[in-house]
Amino acid sequence: MTTPSGAAITVSACGKTYADGTRALHPVDLQVKAGETLVLLGPSGCGKTTLLRLIAGLETPDAGGRILFDGAEVTALPIEKRNVGMVFQSYALFPNMSVIDNVAYGLRVRGAAKAERRARAGAVLEMMRIGQLAERRIDQLSGGQRQRVALARALAVRPRVILLDEPLTALDAALREHLRSEIDALLKRLAITAIYVTHDQAEALALGDRIVVMKNGGIAQVGTPREVYFQPADDFVADFVGITNRLEGAVRHGRFETAAGVLPMPGPDRATARLLFRPEAARLANPAEAQLVFEVVQVEFQGARQRVTLTGPGGVRLVAEAPTDMALAAGGAVGLILDPARIVLA
Repeated sequence: MTTPSGAAITVSACGKTYADGTRALHPVDLQVKAGETLVLLGPSGCGKTTLLRLIAGLETPDAGGRILFDGAEVTALPIEKRNVGMVFQSYALFPNMSVIDNVAYGLRVRGAAKAERRARAGAVLEMMRIGQLAERRIDQLSGGQRQRVALARALAVRPRVILLDEPLTALDAALREHLRSEIDALLKRLAITAIYVTHDQAEALALGDRIVVMKNGGIAQVGTPREVYFQPADDFVADFVGITNRLEGAVRHGRFETAAGVLPMPGPDRATARLLFRPEAARLANPAEAQLVFEVVQVEFQGARQRVTLTGPGGVRLVAEAPTDMALAAGGAVGLILDPARIVLA
């Protein structure tokens, strides 16, 4: 295992209220382990970028808030004194400089000699597999190349922490997925502490050692991707990270009773209960073979699978997945079989 080269971060009671009274972030506590990739996930305006900027030193927390790197307080230090690298959605590259001069810029600010900064910048460009672009101008690069340059510039200063603010949003889907895999492999190889902001659940699940789901300026849940996906803390997390189906019913005599059918369900009787499950926990079948029966509303072909929208008594709507060779049509009846190990009774 690679020894972590990054800093452990402690965020203690950090909130942010602007001069006009707008509260962008309620006081939050957070621990980031040395060498882990932590993803801040949430909708626009939830506070994730504000929290990132507080950690970077681009914003100052409200009174009482503290930020520590490896146990040493950095709350009052500006970004240039924290030894962090930052990658922005807009790249923030200097158009009047060559690629290698952009990458070496942070080293120049730190007073490194010209020979040293060019050597280190060149080495990082080779690591990013764009060494051949060293003397090009920024306006001669594609979006993916610019993003690699921005990441190389952040890494050239050998930061204790690298902060990435929605770095792939401006790229097309195929390139975004390719670069996401590259970034994931790079961060794991370097064992650097990374905090990555995104509103894209797929990005968060793929990149994060842990995910911080944020809403309304606070933290809704912190956990591994599997914990957040399979054990969401509340309805917001369940709906934001993937699709969650809900069936209303009651538990009587070891059975979950709903208008669409009856399922075995061990446990005490409950007059009202909700059954929660992800689309992949459901298997479609012949109605005669299943305990739950629904009507097909819509079938979407998605390449490797079909996504099927179902409706049932009381107007309940569910989403399930089916193999592409399964014949399904809107208006037809279909049975639903649930994996008991992947359902949650709430």
